[in-house]
Amino acid sequence: MLLPFNQLPDYSRVWVYQAERKLTEQELELVRHRLSRFCEGWNTHGNGMPTSFELFDSQILVLAVDESGLGASGCSIDSSVRVLRELESQLGINLTDQGKVSVRNSNGDLKVFPALGLKSKVQAGELTLEQEVINPMIRTKADLHQLWQPVRNSWLNKYFPN
Repeated sequence: MLLPFNQLPDYSRVWVYQAERKLTEQELELVRHRLSRFCEGWNTHGNGMPTSFELFDSQILVLAVDESGLGASGCSIDSSVRVLRELESQLGINLTDQGKVSVRNSNGDLKVFPALGLKSKVQAGELTLEQEVINPMIRTKADLHQLWQPVRNSWLNKYFPN
């Protein structure tokens, strides 16, 4: 059952997906339409779950479910990934690969880097301590206020000289 994102409780489980590029308005409409249909019917063992999604910066997708009544089963999570993979195929983007890092600068410009090769990005000056990175520890809707964290306070700090 699809609910407005702000109506889901703070303890709702979330999954954060990152596209490597900004989506166009037409692509965002397609994503909204497809995810709305999916969330309306998303269930676990035949029982509907309160669900929602939010798009940030035309590039970051947060899928959420209130598991207080019924926890999301492996099969229900797999069904969400199937929908995301369909969108990937339709739009020529990558959402489900977790081997990437999203970074934004003080202007709000967002870049997505492959996790492999981050040290070379630091050496080339493409990744700096002044930027912010998506916090990979986000698990609940309440955590979303910490979605972005300074690179200097993140796991990426290890790539910078002390």
